[in-house]
Amino acid sequence: MSALPEEITVNPENCWRLETPGAQGWEGSARPGTEKKYFIISTDSHLGPPPTLFRDRIEKKYVDRLPRIENRDGRRYLVLEGRRPMMLVEDTLDGEDMVRAKAGSGSSIVLLGGGASFDERIRHLDLDGIDGEVIFPNGPGLLMWGTHDPEFAMAQCRIWNTWAWELCEAHKARCNPAAALATGDLEGSIREVERVAKLGYRVLALPCKPIWGPGDAMHVNYNQKHFDPLWAAIQDADLAITFHVSTGTDPRGARSDGGAIINYVIHATAPTMEPVVNLCASGVLDRFPGLRFATIEANAGWLPWLLDTMDEGVRKHHMYVNPKLRMLPSEYFRAHGGASVCDDRAALLLVEKFGLENNLMFANDYPHHEGSWPHSAQVIERNMGHLREGTRRRILGLNAARFFRFDIPEQYRNV
Repeated sequence: MSALPEEITVNPENCWRLETPGAQGWEGSARPGTEKKYFIISTDSHLGPPPTLFRDRIEKKYVDRLPRIENRDGRRYLVLEGRRPMMLVEDTLDGEDMVRAKAGSGSSIVLLGGGASFDERIRHLDLDGIDGEVIFPNGPGLLMWGTHDPEFAMAQCRIWNTWAWELCEAHKARCNPAAALATGDLEGSIREVERVAKLGYRVLALPCKPIWGPGDAMHVNYNQKHFDPLWAAIQDADLAITFHVSTGTDPRGARSDGGAIINYVIHATAPTMEPVVNLCASGVLDRFPGLRFATIEANAGWLPWLLDTMDEGVRKHHMYVNPKLRMLPSEYFRAHGGASVCDDRAALLLVEKFGLENNLMFANDYPHHEGSWPHSAQVIERNMGHLREGTRRRILGLNAARFFRFDIPEQYRNV
């Protein structure tokens, strides 16, 4: 077992992260450096671009519309299209909370910062026992969907996609970035699918809603045939689709008492269910049987309920269901869908009971505070002791290897 490096001090607020019942009786181990370590893929991690990346590369007509910091009444605010201004607060963090805030680009402290070097990133993967990762934007990269103008968002997505591949290509066997699309710009998204596929991308990040902002039935959405040309392009390129939390609408929908928890649970996580239902209940997967999609950073304790509720809707509201589906929505999900899980006791208690052994995929959400880095082994031991050995191996890495096209290193192939 690898010890934590000196720069990571487990402050008292994080001691709970070290709690574990151990892994007695397991055939393998989640601990880095052990002889029988499991093959582990994190299907959710983050990488922050340099603070001036978009300003340096975007067309001149968009420069003045990019996110910016303004001083108002002695306070600093992040101002961007599509969202209310956000006051920047210098959080006081200690120990490993500070390390997480700075690693890989971090949180509000370095919201517009570029984060750590790539060599340090690889060292952080090794420290947590992670053999490969799917990478999503962080810092300024997380802001690019926050506009009602899809073409403006798509211009930022192209910059992220080019830069992320420039950085990750040399490490592509292990570091698997997701190419971002602003799907409200349909033609631009189709062109970008074709471009990133030629670069070598294997994963796409689509916003949970094509049109930024609150739901509106008049907006196009993924259940409609409007998107068939995009699904065809994605299927032809054999790219995995992901829907990451906090994309498509402002995740800061509540304020005042309890706002941080309300925003996390309701306005960030819950909207990730919508694209799942859109795809599983609309006939899209009958027309495009080669598609595969996954929710990211939303955990999956809600998934068994969602599958049952979709099926109930078909059975009890059959007179309204159009088009007629070849399978139940839950069957489409099991055949085409996935979901990342981190410290998710509910999902892992239900995974075998609901036949989701091939659908759940581990994620450490590096470097976010809601993730498990650098204590993923303890999270795995706390939540996966009751699982069958084959289920544990699939969730930790084998499902992600299939879904996101990772090669399995030789040392794991006969384990």
